[in-house]
Amino acid sequence: MDSPSLLKYIYIALGLLAVDAAISLALVSSMLRGEPANLFVNQGHTTNGAGGTALIIIGFGGVLALFLENRSETEGQFPIMETSGKSSPVFFVWALFTVLSWLLALTALIYTFVVTAQTANQAIDIGLAQRTSPTKYDDGRNWTPENWYLAVLDLPLVNGDDRDVIARNVRLMRGWRFNIIPLFVLGFVLMDLVVLEVLQLRKSRGYGRAATSDVKV
Repeated sequence: MDSPSLLKYIYIALGLLAVDAAISLALVSSMLRGEPANLFVNQGHTTNGAGGTALIIIGFGGVLALFLENRSETEGQFPIMETSGKSSPVFFVWALFTVLSWLLALTALIYTFVVTAQTANQAIDIGLAQRTSPTKYDDGRNWTPENWYLAVLDLPLVNGDDRDVIARNVRLMRGWRFNIIPLFVLGFVLMDLVVLEVLQLRKSRGYGRAATSDVKV
């Protein structure tokens, strides 16, 4: 007896992942540019890439892949590709991209948290900042935008509105950094479901038929 299809659960996981990816892209786009000479921004680009991949390729591409796969299951024959009941090739290509997307999210997660930890608890030298103004602040250390603005908050700012704006953007930066965690988890859940579905399809539509043919011969 064939196992029930996991497509319903894949749809749910795909929807959640697409929503979280859209949130990640919105939060990363709010990241302010900093003033230090040695500013790390690659973690933002990596996270942007992970979110964009999850939203466009996995999210939108997944809708097409699941639609084609669902037609091949319900109709038994896909007229355009003439698969005669076999799974859509698009679904298998998309399944591969779910693995690649999860690996990208894993890379973004590790890279972002490591870089942030390496540049944490740093303070701005007010004297050096005054001497080097209006050029970029350069104390020989590396900074992330989040840690740079945290250090700016420790300075005696003249305008209280500036502090409020900076504090708000620090919260947004922390938001997109921690949002990588659900992006990673949801990507892992989706990847597992898709891989299980692929294995199930190979067993029911491939190996099962081959075994039946051998018995008949």
